[in-house]
Amino acid sequence: MEREGAAAPSDAELAARLRRRDPRAFDALYARYHPRIFSFLVRLSGRRDVAEDLFQDTWLAVARHAGRLAEDTDLAAWLFTIARNRYRSHRRSALLDLARAALFSREPAPAAPEPEGAADARADVAALEAALRDLAAAHREVLLLGAVEGLDTAQVAQVLGIREDAARKRLSRARAELAARLERRNAERPRRGSTTSISAADAADAPDRHARGGSR
Repeated sequence: MEREGAAAPSDAELAARLRRRDPRAFDALYARYHPRIFSFLVRLSGRRDVAEDLFQDTWLAVARHAGRLAEDTDLAAWLFTIARNRYRSHRRSALLDLARAALFSREPAPAAPEPEGAADARADVAALEAALRDLAAAHREVLLLGAVEGLDTAQVAQVLGIREDAARKRLSRARAELAARLERRNAERPRRGSTTSISAADAADAPDRHARGGSR
């Protein structure tokens, strides 16, 4: 635990301390990144139980390899690379059916009638979840890394093991595919007295807004 009132260490400082095998550095790293890593794995795998196992495997790998970090290691990219590799290994061995996996846990039914517009808002969220779930795996992961987790293009490229220009193009294609799927779903489902929907223009930042729990 860090001293009360002490400034939070930078990622570079944490990396240096991890190389020295400072146990408090691992605790600080876990506290800083564990919610994002778990959220990434839940959305990537589509199953909370799978994500929990992959999450544990990820941090075990972090603990094993932290002492061998290079001086210029980008901690965020390194952590998401480990998490992604654990998922890909699981996917290969377990042959996950991604098309049928739910991205988010189902919420309990409301006890009281929903306020006006709430049903449409919930339908919009469901449409976003379904459209994201149905994306090609390569497009889903680049959206999760770039739009949801906020990694920059260089970090996304590092996690995916591709060039920056390729990462940029893949993200652009993923946003376009998500937008197209949302437009199709909006056209297919009935609206209850509302003219709002998630449009192609909204789709570019819809994953980020939903993941952060906010709205415009």
